[in-house]
Amino acid sequence: MTDAPGARGTARPAPTHPHPAASGHPTVLTGATVVLPTETITNGRVVVDGTRITTTAPENAQVIDVTDHYVIPGFVDLHNHGGGGGSFTSGSAEDILKGIHTHRLHGTTTLVASTVTGDLDFLSQRAGLLSELAEQGEIAGIHFEGPFISPCRKGAHAEDLLRDPHPADVRKLIEAARGQARMVTLATELPGGLDSVRLLADQGVIAAIGHTDATYEQTVEAIDAGATVATHLFNAMPPLDHRSPGPITALLEDDRITVELINDGTHLHPAALRLAFHHAGASRVAFITDAMDAAGFGDGRYWLGPLEVEVADGVARLVEDGTIAGSTLTLDRAFKRAVTVDGLSVQDAVQALSATPARLLGMADRIGSLEPGKDADLVLLNSDFELKGVMRRGEWVIGPQLH
Repeated sequence: MTDAPGARGTARPAPTHPHPAASGHPTVLTGATVVLPTETITNGRVVVDGTRITTTAPENAQVIDVTDHYVIPGFVDLHNHGGGGGSFTSGSAEDILKGIHTHRLHGTTTLVASTVTGDLDFLSQRAGLLSELAEQGEIAGIHFEGPFISPCRKGAHAEDLLRDPHPADVRKLIEAARGQARMVTLATELPGGLDSVRLLADQGVIAAIGHTDATYEQTVEAIDAGATVATHLFNAMPPLDHRSPGPITALLEDDRITVELINDGTHLHPAALRLAFHHAGASRVAFITDAMDAAGFGDGRYWLGPLEVEVADGVARLVEDGTIAGSTLTLDRAFKRAVTVDGLSVQDAVQALSATPARLLGMADRIGSLEPGKDADLVLLNSDFELKGVMRRGEWVIGPQLH
């Protein structure tokens, strides 16, 4: 996904940064509906001192009345290719930071940067750049989506660059990421797939089943080998069939699997999303964006590797054949849709957007819930579930917009 030779969109104005709260100042948010891991508290409060949530407010704390608003944890996105016109796959460091900031403006305080299919040398080079940003704390790591995927379910990936998931090739990318690889998407039925799943598990990297043409039985075998995530469940895999249940059934029925869902109204029918929630529950669902450069930027022509993408009315499709090419979703929109269209509870939506992905990344001790000692990552929403403030590590990305 490149914004270099062809990311031609129409920029949308960024949210303003009003004055009510000074960044870094001890802050108490009062009167809010506060969503905690096991309960929702009305007329609650959240205390922030420095970069952390605390229990006791310093005497000099600024008190902000956020009555009639929700305070929820910052969103955690496991699967994101870019935004704001910036590509994580092929942009410069400045472009990548632009994309990160765009998603922060929409409540994503923790983000894993995803690549797309390319040759191994190019992906290794990208891993080096992204690992530097991970070491600086800008991203939570790297997700390699491709090139180890099925040509039968390639989606918006260049077929001539696909390859089988031989462990030596997988290891090359993991080593290039210098300890910052978090997830690799594989078609585990391909030659080398199961051995690569075992390698990833041994290295502490998530093996995700996706862009796959696997059978039910092959998917079960991959889960037993150590796979723990379904990459954008339902998309880029065989549909569920009553005589050939395929990967969807295996992924939904196994408690070891966390399923990614793209809740943008294009990738999934609401009934499919509810089906996944019914079988997996919020503790096994992670909402993702699968966003590309156009997220938070606008319609126009973009590039996905060597493939040209047309974004129209917020939907990204390949120019050559109309295949869906990622999304323009932001997680604040995914949250609002979950509770207003899909009928999920606020508690379940919060878990799928924050707690579950934080647990999957091994970061639940720092992020994913509003508990004392954790990072002060939070989102402020009004009663219509519209975003009205974002804080990351105690600093306001968007100060509270209360009027």
